[in-house]
Amino acid sequence: MGDKNLNDLLRWSIENTVSGPDGTTNEGPRSTLSPEALAGIMGGPSDADLMRESMAIIVSSDPEITLESKLTAFDNLEQLIESLDNANLLSNLGLWTPLLDCLAHDEDEIRLMAAWCVGTAVQNNEPSQERLVALGGVEKLVQMAVGKRLPAATGANGEGGEAQETEETGNQETKNVRRKALYALSSAVRNYQPAMDVCATELRRQGEHVGGDGKDIDATDMDAVDVVISGLREKVASA
Repeated sequence: MGDKNLNDLLRWSIENTVSGPDGTTNEGPRSTLSPEALAGIMGGPSDADLMRESMAIIVSSDPEITLESKLTAFDNLEQLIESLDNANLLSNLGLWTPLLDCLAHDEDEIRLMAAWCVGTAVQNNEPSQERLVALGGVEKLVQMAVGKRLPAATGANGEGGEAQETEETGNQETKNVRRKALYALSSAVRNYQPAMDVCATELRRQGEHVGGDGKDIDATDMDAVDVVISGLREKVASA
């Protein structure tokens, strides 16, 4: 167990023991043990360990790991990053790049789960929104939302090698994946202007009419953001 977990355990123990010679209970403010501390005490894996293990399964090229197992791992990852702290761990653990690579996976269901995880990670989370912008994730989500399949990236299909254009590149993205990419995009741009600016620029590059006359879209104006997202949602529904 790490020093931090030991310190957490000591503080928790002191605050939750009976104090005073008369046997009265200490009613002062009490702390709770973090999941990391509890995991250390119980000897189980931490959330960080579970996140790393989930991604290892998702990107594995082992033929014995089934698609069903990968999807289960993705579902576990998505639940873990519902926690703001865990979502921010994606960056510390180096998991953003393999996650975004999965947006170009051969399997529709993997692409859908990747978009879902991205949307969960960036929702009301500026550090994750910032990371998504820095890694070019907003452009990827825009392309998916408008119906384009992304070219396979390094490791996207559990294999190494240089990113290559595939025969599938340019084909239409599936409707379900487009919906989930749009969900992720909506979460990414709200209240974070850099993401909204990149989104608007990429939409115009893809031939979409956004904002009019190059007018910037205020990321804090939910009505204005909804106009953009709703327009894309209508196109997905009619595809």
